[in-house]
Amino acid sequence: MKTLQLKDCNLLVIGLGLIGGSLAKDCVERKVFNKVIGYSRKSETMAKAKELGLINDFEADLETAVSQSDVIFISVPILTTEKIIAAIAPYLKTETILTDGGSSKESIVESARQFLSTTQFENFVPGHPIAGAENSGVHAARANLYQNQKIILTPEDETNKTAISIVKAMWQAVGGQVDLMSPQRHDSVLAATSHLPHLLAFNLVDSLAKNSDYKDIFNYAAGGFRDFTRIAASDPVMWHDIFQANQKSVLTALDQFLSELHRLRDAVEKSDGDYMKKVFMDAKVARDHFSKILEARNSGCSEE
Repeated sequence: MKTLQLKDCNLLVIGLGLIGGSLAKDCVERKVFNKVIGYSRKSETMAKAKELGLINDFEADLETAVSQSDVIFISVPILTTEKIIAAIAPYLKTETILTDGGSSKESIVESARQFLSTTQFENFVPGHPIAGAENSGVHAARANLYQNQKIILTPEDETNKTAISIVKAMWQAVGGQVDLMSPQRHDSVLAATSHLPHLLAFNLVDSLAKNSDYKDIFNYAAGGFRDFTRIAASDPVMWHDIFQANQKSVLTALDQFLSELHRLRDAVEKSDGDYMKKVFMDAKVARDHFSKILEARNSGCSEE
């Protein structure tokens, strides 16, 4: 693969919601690429994205959009990502670099191996920006979403080093901090730190909503309930796809959590204050440490 400069390349963003739209917006405002093209299955979404300044232009025909692009970022729900890879494979240029923002990597890598040629797969750099919010859609896109945020890339052994460098440079250009790891390690880590908390939040809100006293429950709920359940407002379709795609790792994390939860339940039932206090203190220490990591990251300082 010849050496590419981002400023000479066209970026195609497929999916113009929070993740894709925010990347596009930063790339446009910072002039990272020659041109940022948007694609969505809804024409009104593309028109709104251009009106909001998220993209330089849009293309309603996917084949045409792909043929004009040097770098393609897929930002749609995971099961749709797999369909998009299959759909665009016949139109990818030899040196087109393909990447994505999916929250589960093993299933996407497997699909890419299935639908892409050997050369196309070598130019595929799976990725996942660890940033976002519970809001979704084109109106949720915002500038600086990725500033000082972790971006995980999960290339395979045969992934082209130039392709990795280009995708890494793209994320660094919008303020991201890029780390590399295997797809398997990514899915295990994200199952524990992101997927499991979302599963618990969805389940808690749904469970309470079914309670006969739900009106009083929600009426008198305070800030703690709001903070804990905020992520239950996330896109249901996206999370449905994540739990299907990362089933194995999610179940492992969930089983471990349930084991610890049953132990804590026993402590409450038996008034085992020592065990409860230890759990609460250990959790506070861990949470305080996590807060310091986030503060250091957001300030651009070292986390160590």
